Amino acid sequence: MVNRIVVGAHYGFRDWLAQRVTAVVMVLYTIIFFAGAASMERMTYESWKALFSGLFMRYATFVFVVALAYHVWVGVRDIVMDYVWYPAPRLAIHVVVILLLVAYLGWAVHILWRL
Repeated sequence: MVNRIVVGAHYGFRDWLAQRVTAVVMVLYTIIFFAGAASMERMTYESWKALFSGLFMRYATFVFVVALAYHVWVGVRDIVMDYVWYPAPRLAIHVVVILLLVAYLGWAVHILWRL
């Protein structure tokens, strides 16, 4: 007899939904970003600085970076869980990816708010 582990209905639905929601957030930010870039008369350092000086663009960029990090985490985690069978390398890859994503988020905060 084979023992099946029942995980319940909608297993994986949360990850699927997270991928779609973060993708929509990133598309909306991309549209806002290109609209802001297109409204510049000339693309100079001062115009880029002015674009990101407002709180709206800073927060929108931060939300984009968080959505991107979560999108990457769900995608990489699923790929690693599908293709890396042994627990030790799987754990090592997960730890490295998490540390990199946290570092990238910290870097984004530093760039956006110059802490």
